[in-house]
Amino acid sequence: MSKTKSRLSKLRGIRGIGLDLSLLSRVRDFRLLFSSGLVSGLGSMITYVALPYQVKEITGSYVAVGLMGAAELIPLIVFGLYGGVLADSVDRRKLILIGESCALALSIMLLINAQLDNPRLWVLYVVGGAFAGVNGLRGPSMAAAIPRIVSHEDLPAASAIMGLRYQIPVIAGPALGGIIISIWGVTPAFSIDVISYALSLILLLQVSRIPPSEKTTPPSMGALFEGIKYASSRQDLMGTYLIDLAAMFFAMPTALFPFWADQLHSPQSLGFLYSAGTVGALLVTLTSKWTLKVHHHGRAIIFAALVWGVSIALAGIFDNVYWVLLCLVASGAADHVSVIFRATIWNQTIPDELRGRLAGIELLSYAVGPIGGQMRAGGMAAVTGLRGAVIGGGLLCIASVTALSTVLPKFRKYDARTDPYAVSEREIRAARALSALKTENSAQEK
Repeated sequence: MSKTKSRLSKLRGIRGIGLDLSLLSRVRDFRLLFSSGLVSGLGSMITYVALPYQVKEITGSYVAVGLMGAAELIPLIVFGLYGGVLADSVDRRKLILIGESCALALSIMLLINAQLDNPRLWVLYVVGGAFAGVNGLRGPSMAAAIPRIVSHEDLPAASAIMGLRYQIPVIAGPALGGIIISIWGVTPAFSIDVISYALSLILLLQVSRIPPSEKTTPPSMGALFEGIKYASSRQDLMGTYLIDLAAMFFAMPTALFPFWADQLHSPQSLGFLYSAGTVGALLVTLTSKWTLKVHHHGRAIIFAALVWGVSIALAGIFDNVYWVLLCLVASGAADHVSVIFRATIWNQTIPDELRGRLAGIELLSYAVGPIGGQMRAGGMAAVTGLRGAVIGGGLLCIASVTALSTVLPKFRKYDARTDPYAVSEREIRAARALSALKTENSAQEK
């Protein structure tokens, strides 16, 4: 009898930390958005491998491959901000559909170009930049759609599940893409991407309309600056942006991985260095139910950023590849804890009429940091060597996060149960849900 009770207690403990997937069965539109992103994400990550590979095959130049990032940066910034403005003024489902349709067209262009006797290099750069623009355009609408289709209390679970939608393609896509490209070349890889976007569109067409708020603002530069002004007026939001920017800028080590694998005398470990962080993030996602019990989200983000910095610094100390990979897994886990709580603060406290514009700012905050981090890592390694760049970056991350947490007391003390913005949005969404229920009951009675 005592053994049975012990087993039951253990099972309850496992359920208490496991990923809560009930949202996928309870909320149809959330399930459709998750499924469409999972399908198209897998195709996109195969193209993520195929595109630079084709540039390498055409040019044989490291510089030419590196220029793909430069081609993507400006479109991402411009369309990320403009996409946020549009997300607050038009049907968000429509913007997501337009973005997905454009991505499908771009994938078809890559497929056609790949079948030419002499594929055009300029097409790869143009399509790569256009993909970044499309991601910037639809990204804010996708992020802003979640608080409209999921209840206030379910938003932390939604953030964790959407993380899973990203992590599965990131782990499986490059591995699958590498196999396909090595055996059959890039044409089948681009073909899979085309099919994935077509399937994604079929799923998205079944999502209900997500019209703009009644307090909608017409798209304009004034609307964009209104969003920026709102974000800068809230210390808790600025904390989510600045802490992540500091962590990514000072401690993002990805640019050093090819050199790091050589220094570890383990060139075969290069792929594992790239995927280790995502493995850590996936572990957090699969055990994320505990995050529902955490209310001091600001402290959680600060702690996660500090663990990220410590993990990166420790990775630079070790010469054993297995210890390095373990540290990178820990860093990815810490980063995803930050991702979950940052998304929860954004979704639970930002008014719907501003959600799209703030999602555009969020997109830039978590996209620009890693890009700047690559530049920091490469430049610092040129001066201090690889070990100095990794350890020094981790220590700079710890110092900057500590300093920011000191000067951002409202962010540090944020409590989802008592924060006035969170309380206000909880009441607004509860009233909206009650109104929708009354309307539905009234329609059924008629």
